[in-house]
Amino acid sequence: MPMWKRQSPPKHPEPLAEVREAAIRLLARREHALLELRHKLQQRGFAAAVIEAVLQQLVAEDLLSDNRYAEIYALSRVDKGYGPWRIRRELLEHGVSEEIITAVLKNFDNDWMAKLAGLHRKRFAALPPDHSAGQAAQIRFLRQRGFTLEQINRLFQSLR
Repeated sequence: MPMWKRQSPPKHPEPLAEVREAAIRLLARREHALLELRHKLQQRGFAAAVIEAVLQQLVAEDLLSDNRYAEIYALSRVDKGYGPWRIRRELLEHGVSEEIITAVLKNFDNDWMAKLAGLHRKRFAALPPDHSAGQAAQIRFLRQRGFTLEQINRLFQSLR
């Protein structure tokens, strides 16, 4: 480096402030689960102890909430045609607790059959399967989307 250029001091001499700033930038883009935000900060090379301190602050200030994340995530996935089991599994993978997931999915209890019927209508023109192979294909598709066998059977009964 040339002698005439002075090196500027680091933006944040305090590592806590640097980690907090990185976390706030990530949260400004979208909600994150606690586990997801921890992982992203670790990927950036911050110390685990500092990350934990910052995450505790953010939770205490209600800037980071697994509950809020689960609500937004579930709403997004329901709108895309996914069922309760798929959403539950995905939220568990993101580190959201079972209690929060159960409470969030309970809000959609009255919507599952309508969403399932809409998905079936869009994908299969609302026609009941005419043979067992067709029914198996429809069941497989709907199960992969996260709907229960009970919900799928109710749908097929309503189509007959």
